[in-house]
Amino acid sequence: MYSAVNIDKICIDSDGSLFQAVSVMNENHLGIVLVVDEKQMLIGIVSDGDVRRAMLSNLDLEVPVATLLAGKVGSKYERPITVLYGQPYAEYLEIMEQHGISVLPLLDEGDRVAGLITMEDLLARGSVPIVQQVRVQAVVMAGGKGTRLRPLTEEVPKPMLHVGERPLLELIIEQLRDAGIQHVNIATHYKPEKITEHFGDGRDFGVSLNYVNEDRPLGTAGALSLIKASQEPLLVINGDILTCVDFQAMMTYHRTHEADMTVAVRKYDLQVPYGVVESDGPHIRSLNEKPVLNFFINAGIYLLQPNVSSFIPNGEYLDMNQLIDKLLVANLRVVSFPIIEYWLDVGQMDDYERAQKDLEDGKV
Repeated sequence: MYSAVNIDKICIDSDGSLFQAVSVMNENHLGIVLVVDEKQMLIGIVSDGDVRRAMLSNLDLEVPVATLLAGKVGSKYERPITVLYGQPYAEYLEIMEQHGISVLPLLDEGDRVAGLITMEDLLARGSVPIVQQVRVQAVVMAGGKGTRLRPLTEEVPKPMLHVGERPLLELIIEQLRDAGIQHVNIATHYKPEKITEHFGDGRDFGVSLNYVNEDRPLGTAGALSLIKASQEPLLVINGDILTCVDFQAMMTYHRTHEADMTVAVRKYDLQVPYGVVESDGPHIRSLNEKPVLNFFINAGIYLLQPNVSSFIPNGEYLDMNQLIDKLLVANLRVVSFPIIEYWLDVGQMDDYERAQKDLEDGKV
């Protein structure tokens, strides 16, 4: 059973832009785009991770995909992994496991793109034992008082505020479920009964829920010490985040970079309202009128390997930025995952009103 994907939905011409590649990826939901010439010969592959790394390098999404492929020359990613169409499924599985990939392009005998096969296809056939699937637990930080959203949060915790017709926390749990995450922990503190009464054991929402209540605030990382130790990676998300981020893509990125911790980041542009003068001592060298400065900000979503738990003291206050500092001092690998999807921190009244409008406008 090969992936029943129209070739046009997985391919892009070599002169297409990175922005077009993202659009094709959003349509095919496979995390890759095959770059082909006019004869449908495979030139290269652009992956979801390639696009996000390009963002970290400040590469404009309007540049042609050929620019990104040129940057792969000399790296282990220069030549895409492919296989001849019509081979046994066991061979496809062996190649995927050998190279740590989940999508495999299929070529005909003339090296033209003939289709592709995914790990999901093999799972559907029962060709992959269930134990080989990577499992991830999630933690939603839902203990904040939401003081900046008062009076709305006088009776309910911030994650229980409705966006549209449902609580924000319900939207987050639904997204985690749709990403294949079955076990979700919810860290509570302020009015925890409002959360537990709504969600119960999680069965009605397609997940298994576990609640950990903070008697006193322990910070965005300290609450993780209350969760039972596990050998599964941990996806942590703040309970006031409204986003369409692809959690599966984040997990793949995390594994590809062999990270101990992956931090989701969001590009933020700040325009200086004045002309900026650059000087060498008393001598002016340049004047930049109202420049736009680019930053990547913490987006409140993290992936942690089990070994990170040893850096979180039991029952003590610890914020995520402090935990990151600890990991860096210990020379552990901490990587950033740029978000290209919709993202909004619903922390203030203006943000909450924007969330309602974005939902109405179909942005979420």
